[in-house]
Amino acid sequence: MAVLPFFSEAVRAGFPSPAQGYMEDPVDLNRLCIRQEAATFLLRVEGDSMTDAGIYAGDILVVDRSLEAVHGDIVVAAVDGEFTVKELALKPSLRLLPRNPRYAPIVPGEQGLELFGVVTFALHCLHGKARGGGS
Repeated sequence: MAVLPFFSEAVRAGFPSPAQGYMEDPVDLNRLCIRQEAATFLLRVEGDSMTDAGIYAGDILVVDRSLEAVHGDIVVAAVDGEFTVKELALKPSLRLLPRNPRYAPIVPGEQGLELFGVVTFALHCLHGKARGGGS
């Protein structure tokens, strides 16, 4: 991944402010997004079950297998041999929660459930051309 320039002034999401243009040290996206390189994987998202968590189809997830998943984490899990991304609920019982009301929680039963890792970043494109679509 490239080392990119980083402006120290935050950009406002409300009313605009005059840009100061002060540059800080460059940001290395590998150092920002990856804590344990050997335990980190990138996965592309399919589907819309996590849109209320800001995770959309086509996004790239940064998944760290070295982290211990806790209640409320967004995780990648294998359910019956297939990967899914959901919110981990441990209370009052183990469930994988979608973040879209059109989907039901996954309650592990006889199907196997294996936690693959914790999602630490979700990268999504705001411009259609970068994803290979749109004009």
